[in-house]
Amino acid sequence: MTSLLLIVCSCLIAGSVGRPQFPEKEKDPKYWNAGAQMTLKNALTLQTLNKNKAENLILFLGDGMGVPTVTAARILKGQLSGQSGEETQLEMDKFPFVSLAKTYNTNAQVPDSAGTATAYLCGVKANEGTVGVSAAAVRSQCNTTEGNEVTSILRWAKDAGKSVGIVTTTRVNHATPSAAYAHSVDRDWYSDNEMPAEALQAGCKDIARQLFENIPNIDVIMGGGRKYMFPKNRSDVEYPGVAKHSGTRKDGRDLVQEWIDKTKDKFKVAKGHYVWNKKQLLSLNPNNVDYLLGLFEPGDLPYDLERNSETDPSLTEMVEVAIKILRKNPSGFYLLVEGGRIDHGHHEGKAKQALHEAVEMDRAIGRASLLTSIHDTLTIVTADHSHMFNFGGYTPRGNTIFGLAPMLSDADQKPFTSILYGNGPGYKLVNGARENVSTIDYQENNYQAQAAVPLSMETHGGEDVAVFAKGPMAHLLHGVHEQNYIPHVMAYAGCIGQNREHCLSRSGTAGLHPVLSTIATLFTVTRLLC
Repeated sequence: MTSLLLIVCSCLIAGSVGRPQFPEKEKDPKYWNAGAQMTLKNALTLQTLNKNKAENLILFLGDGMGVPTVTAARILKGQLSGQSGEETQLEMDKFPFVSLAKTYNTNAQVPDSAGTATAYLCGVKANEGTVGVSAAAVRSQCNTTEGNEVTSILRWAKDAGKSVGIVTTTRVNHATPSAAYAHSVDRDWYSDNEMPAEALQAGCKDIARQLFENIPNIDVIMGGGRKYMFPKNRSDVEYPGVAKHSGTRKDGRDLVQEWIDKTKDKFKVAKGHYVWNKKQLLSLNPNNVDYLLGLFEPGDLPYDLERNSETDPSLTEMVEVAIKILRKNPSGFYLLVEGGRIDHGHHEGKAKQALHEAVEMDRAIGRASLLTSIHDTLTIVTADHSHMFNFGGYTPRGNTIFGLAPMLSDADQKPFTSILYGNGPGYKLVNGARENVSTIDYQENNYQAQAAVPLSMETHGGEDVAVFAKGPMAHLLHGVHEQNYIPHVMAYAGCIGQNREHCLSRSGTAGLHPVLSTIATLFTVTRLLC
């Protein structure tokens, strides 16, 4: 027992080395009073609501980014810059309006990413496992597709003359992005290789095919999923000879080449580019690109902690290129950005991977803010669902987010990490008892945090998720709403879809106030010159 306590104490002491000291200024009530008064003054300025028309609409979707993940990512962001972390501000924290969204699917209390994507993109709640179809459609039953299709805000924006884009760290035909363009009763029908014969015979289309056929001319598409676009057994350009990365399509189609040919034939004046690595992407001049297809991996993009910074673009880099291409359209744009691997990290019980993914998405949010204006751009940040992830244990200020709680369990007299999962692959017994985490490297990138219930994959959580909003009509996101309310607000702000009467009553525009109009104009001119 003595040796065990020594081990624990040494771990706790080691964890506190280099920890930022408790700020002296925080001992003075004046510090907290002054901060609260400043926040109050800023809040009072929000009484003048931004009712401008949103020329641009951006949705940042952190897949699996529940409130505990947001809080932990905030602390991690601060600690990465040498701070204690708790007082740090994420970019999304700076958004003036915050609400909660109820995430349940029509047939599920705890949802999946497909049904939720249909809600926040198409404006209607749906069954788990289905994308772009109403709740009348039944998962995996092809014959329930026709007549139950629902369109997305990306389609509404395209129909209104806006440029549209999709950027994700997952496959471009994964659950979240696919609800923007596909109508599929099964989220797993990535290509025809993953579909049952009867579904193909009944006329259902795989999701990769729908990406190029359902909404013609999506201006920007970036993410992974290369293998689903090429004929079966076609060797991958980046991983030649690696069977698991080879093409999957049974129909023999090369969807990428078809896209390239269509771009050349249909858009004689327009400029289309296909890229598959970071060098190719960053060598492009956005002013000379009208259509961009970027497929950077056969499957999902690598975790940001494992990303090859020479060959793989970051989410921030992809977002910057996307906005610079899309914003050339005088009618504005709609952009869906997914930090999709937050979810994957949590499913694998790898909190460090998940939280670094969340921090990277926050960087992308910051970059987007620099490239747009709150006067004409509505930006929303939210999650599709949460996870069985949390952190606690009465940790002291500045405790590394991946560190130990400052106590032993009073049940088994062993230390435990602050981060824990309710279920997942981190459940482990050693000699019939809970593993002693002080004997392993619990701060390693792929460490699987301990879980209460053993599962090969950790599950989603069912609680509400936060919705952060700024820009025109952001104040409409307040209180607690159904998740499917989100695209209706965005459509209203952008005068697209079914919400246009208020725009016509103002002579077709939402009418910037003169001062705001001048600011917006100066911002636009400066942005173009830069």
